Amino acid sequence: MSTEPNFKPKEGAPKKRKTIPEIMARKGGEPLVCLTAYTTPIARLLDGTCDLLLVGDSIGMVLYGMETTLGVTLDMMIQHGAAVVRGAEEAVIIIDMPFGTYEETPEFAFKNAAEIMARTGAQGVKLEGGLEMATTIEFMVKRGIPVMAHIGLTPQSVHTIGGFKTQGLEDDSWASIMGDAHAVSNAGAFAIVLEAVGEPLAAKITQKVPTVTIGIGASAQCDGQILVTDDMLGMGDWSPKFVKRYADLKGEITKAAEKYASDVKVRAFPEPKNTFKVKK
Repeated sequence: MSTEPNFKPKEGAPKKRKTIPEIMARKGGEPLVCLTAYTTPIARLLDGTCDLLLVGDSIGMVLYGMETTLGVTLDMMIQHGAAVVRGAEEAVIIIDMPFGTYEETPEFAFKNAAEIMARTGAQGVKLEGGLEMATTIEFMVKRGIPVMAHIGLTPQSVHTIGGFKTQGLEDDSWASIMGDAHAVSNAGAFAIVLEAVGEPLAAKITQKVPTVTIGIGASAQCDGQILVTDDMLGMGDWSPKFVKRYADLKGEITKAAEKYASDVKVRAFPEPKNTFKVKK
């Protein structure tokens, strides 16, 4: 097996990476472009197009075939986070804190977040939860850990909320979600992910809260948008309503694999140009 890399090394002088303050300064300005990334090659492809790349715990479902994100481990996030940092030179890199790594105490959360950042070179972490996580967010931010909050549909709480359900569709739930947004903003979160939140509520949160909002199934009025890259590229059989597919890579990969199989079976591959001649 060849030991040569399957992608070209970076060329030219290192590029300037965006910063957390630059992300925060986009409030009310040009919308932030965000996507998920889990590997070095994908990070390289998305870098330059995206302002922020999230190494999401969605990796459990996307790459590992898990039914939920609950089985994702800290080590998994660190290994994939380091790979993404190696691949991206310009985008801000944020890494999800897995279920069970931040809920116990603020001190426990800080310890795990510090390990993530030290071992990956990422610029911050993301954690799920609103009012109940405000004290933890404040503790971490005061100690140098930039934190992205995540409210609305929080996948790590899938069993508590009874599934992957859109939040804020009823007026009587608005106050609670708005309270979560204000709580994490006041605690010092540099950005807030609003997932599967009713459009009018997401727009109102964006208007009322001074922190940058990043929507996923929320509102075009958010200060930025994020999608799972594999959903956006059409890699699976199904994707949530809020996903717009910009490609059909599943179809393209299937066709390419079928053509390869056909060539192999009739010995049309490898061709002479794909083989090596013995030197006389």
